[in-house]
Amino acid sequence: MTNALSIHPEVDQGLKPAAENFAGGTLQCRCSGKKVTVSISGQCMHNHVCGCTKCWKPSGALFSQVAAVPRDKLSVTANQDKLKVVDESATIKRHACKECGVHLYGRIENKNHPLFGVDFIHTELSRDRGWAPAGFAAFVSSVIESGADPANMGAVRARLKALGLEPYDCLSPPLMDAIATHAAKASGKLSRTANA
Repeated sequence: MTNALSIHPEVDQGLKPAAENFAGGTLQCRCSGKKVTVSISGQCMHNHVCGCTKCWKPSGALFSQVAAVPRDKLSVTANQDKLKVVDESATIKRHACKECGVHLYGRIENKNHPLFGVDFIHTELSRDRGWAPAGFAAFVSSVIESGADPANMGAVRARLKALGLEPYDCLSPPLMDAIATHAAKASGKLSRTANA
């Protein structure tokens, strides 16, 4: 795999399986001292690589790796005063360390948003092993907005598929179904008791 197109350090060498009964772990910023620490009390879900221009990416990565956790399973346990919201106007308020720039978590504050109650994390910021691996690739075409060569997108999609990551230019079908269900219930087109 040494000549293969690099997607993200956590997936380039293949996907590692989730640990059975994984109870969560700790995320830390990349500062040498006085690290921002975030505790996650449970396994992540919907882990994926993301090509958007908003998500934090480690140096040299074409994609970020982002997972979701229930909001009540995330707590900042050290140096919260070092966090700042990267873009107050964004739907997802990405909380980053003021010193090293690493995004520790993203949160949606709009209670009417279909993903309200879910926070977004980067599991590579954890030394704990056992997180659920990435399962798909989202917003693939958006890597062009980051400077990727449009002529190379066939190779990017082929590499994602070789890694077992289905490429989407939105979110995965289950997440898109959940968002559409929320919108249909909010508009009255679907009963509020219908299963999502």
